[in-house]
Amino acid sequence: MRHTASRRLGRLLTTVLTVLTSLTVVSTSAAGPAAGTEVPARAATAGPVLDRNFPDPDLVKVGRTYHAYATSGNGKNIQHATSTDLDHWSVADTDPLPALGAWVRSDEPRVWAPEVYANGKGYTMLYTARDRASDKQCIGAALASSPDGPFRPAGEGPLVCPTGQGGAIDAASYTERGHRYMLWKNDGNCCGLDTWLHMQATSWDGTRLTGEPTRLIKQDRDWEGDLVEAPTLVERGGHYVLFYSADAYDGDRYKTGYAVASSLTGPYTKAAAPLMTTATFAGAVTGPGGQDVVTAPDGRDRIVFHGWSADRSRRSMYAADLTFAAGHPVVAGSKALRRAAAEGR
Repeated sequence: MRHTASRRLGRLLTTVLTVLTSLTVVSTSAAGPAAGTEVPARAATAGPVLDRNFPDPDLVKVGRTYHAYATSGNGKNIQHATSTDLDHWSVADTDPLPALGAWVRSDEPRVWAPEVYANGKGYTMLYTARDRASDKQCIGAALASSPDGPFRPAGEGPLVCPTGQGGAIDAASYTERGHRYMLWKNDGNCCGLDTWLHMQATSWDGTRLTGEPTRLIKQDRDWEGDLVEAPTLVERGGHYVLFYSADAYDGDRYKTGYAVASSLTGPYTKAAAPLMTTATFAGAVTGPGGQDVVTAPDGRDRIVFHGWSADRSRRSMYAADLTFAAGHPVVAGSKALRRAAAEGR
């Protein structure tokens, strides 16, 4: 009897330990990786997370759901997809921006590089389209009560449209200490002019400009070609990191660079070499650019961007883990030169 009781007790203890172990595993998985646990990095070289034409992706998280927006395509002014893990995406059937501002040329319906964010009362979308009055690309605003849309145009005309500088494209948002700023590029490469990335204060809902633009950086490296564009600004560890795309978007020369500053408006010092190129990905991603930075469910930073398919028929969406060392970014899978400091430091 004693042996039987001992065996029963042993089986009971084993069962209890198994249950406790299972609970520990579930708890650890829900809370993120345990201390000291190595979690494989998400690298863009694993392939696109959305293998369809979805260029210039912009992401916003609402609750547990990530909303991604992209340049016009597939019969929509703006494309929209959702995910809960950044790796598996569902593409929406509806157009979140079904109508454009009255200032947009009706015979040139292409809409570029959307930016969406929560404004406290709903959601703001900034978008680029061609202005009927100047025939330049300019930036407009639209508002919605839901991230799914429909976004409705705000204002009578474009929000930013410096026609003497070639127009404006590629709006991005940045907030700090209760202030909202918009970053944008003057589209000078349309007209043989310099391309500057600007920062400008706006109202909290982004529909009004409340300050003058500040120039941050322009094209001045051989590898940047005729332009810099697509700004994305983050602050990490006391450093401001300005990501941007450069060179011709329509092939393998397109690439992503960055510049670092210790204050919001600069001066920004560019890295000596680009962060992501076709070569740094060993050809696994072609022309990486149009980037955005978002926090993944595991708490890591992730950089999301587009790259050309092998037959150049589409720009698919890629994602990779992003880390920072003394303010300088490192992208999983990109074999960029790991320089400890930006050029000139």
